[in-house]
Amino acid sequence: MAFDPATILTLTIAIAAAAALYLLLEWRSTQDVSLLYWSTGFGSITLGCSLALLRTSGHFLIGVWFANGLLVFAHWMFLLGVARFVDGRLSPAWWLLIPIWCGLLLLPDGTTSSKFYLIVNSLLVATLALRASLLLQLERDVATLGTRQLHYTLLIHGVFYLAKVALALIPGELIDLVAYRGLVIRISLIEGVMAILLIALSMTGTVRYRRERQIERLAERDPLTALYNRRAFETRAPRFLRHISHDRPGALLLIDIDNFKPVNDLHGHAAGDRLLVTLSELIREILPEGALAARLGGDEFTILLSDSPRETATRLGEELRARFHAVASTTVVTPMAVTLSIGGSVFDLPPNDLGALIDHGDATLYEAKRGGRDQLRVLDQTKSTGAGADESTPARSMSS
Repeated sequence: MAFDPATILTLTIAIAAAAALYLLLEWRSTQDVSLLYWSTGFGSITLGCSLALLRTSGHFLIGVWFANGLLVFAHWMFLLGVARFVDGRLSPAWWLLIPIWCGLLLLPDGTTSSKFYLIVNSLLVATLALRASLLLQLERDVATLGTRQLHYTLLIHGVFYLAKVALALIPGELIDLVAYRGLVIRISLIEGVMAILLIALSMTGTVRYRRERQIERLAERDPLTALYNRRAFETRAPRFLRHISHDRPGALLLIDIDNFKPVNDLHGHAAGDRLLVTLSELIREILPEGALAARLGGDEFTILLSDSPRETATRLGEELRARFHAVASTTVVTPMAVTLSIGGSVFDLPPNDLGALIDHGDATLYEAKRGGRDQLRVLDQTKSTGAGADESTPARSMSS
């Protein structure tokens, strides 16, 4: 099979149509608007390449001007999809592409016009591709393999179109868009097939990786509070604990809501759920950077801190207890006050067993509840005080 312009365009049509259909089906299942934009872009390429086959039959307006206009429109859709994907915004100035392209209708037919068409078309496509690539230059903790792949694919694609402009400016370079004559046009046709394939694969990969991340996030998050669940906490805690040392002690706080059952009994489970959400929001507000928080189940939560001596852990626990008391006392009315009991331990050696660490926290939590509830107790296990020494004292709340 000879790779003449018609054959290459046919391959491009097939790849673009398949990509458009796949992304459309993905959009129907996920309702992600970025997929709809990208599907529209590939659909535009499919139509544009189909119309480009009419060039040699003398249909200049449809085969050249309109077909190339659809290529520019496709990359505009790619840009809009990327902007939606990363929650970015585009300036209204992008609408100037329409009058710029319409202005090409004033050009007469001929090789000079072909060169000008190619230069303007390449500049517009390069600008759109490079802008989309720039939007995908995300922070390391946000970017995924899919977004990085799409970023570099669009970057290379945009640079290629800038190179086309440079080649078109070479004196004596033959460019005939109608007859597909000229080195630049032949190279562009081949690049078109490769670019459409790579962009389609990158976009589908981007969607797949984001979906996997969403599924992973759902699997490790508590559906009510959006904090980590017990499984995620137990998975992440060992890596967290490896950095604990004598100079950077760690602390574990176990948090339990006192008199939580009467809230459900008197006000319904919706009120209990709101109280759990309130506590999770308070935890997020006071949580230091790099700390780990989770809902272990029911009304039990935990916070794992690094570089936190006993004073720091106590101060954080006291702040959480006091702020929760202030909110709960004004939102739910029960025979006995709804408060927090907090038990924890401070340690400067990475524990061999996370379960043992939690057991120590449970023991101090039980002491806090047995001592009258609405209390914070912290067991100091650092070397400076001796393992197992309890140097903390009950921290009583405001009178309730």
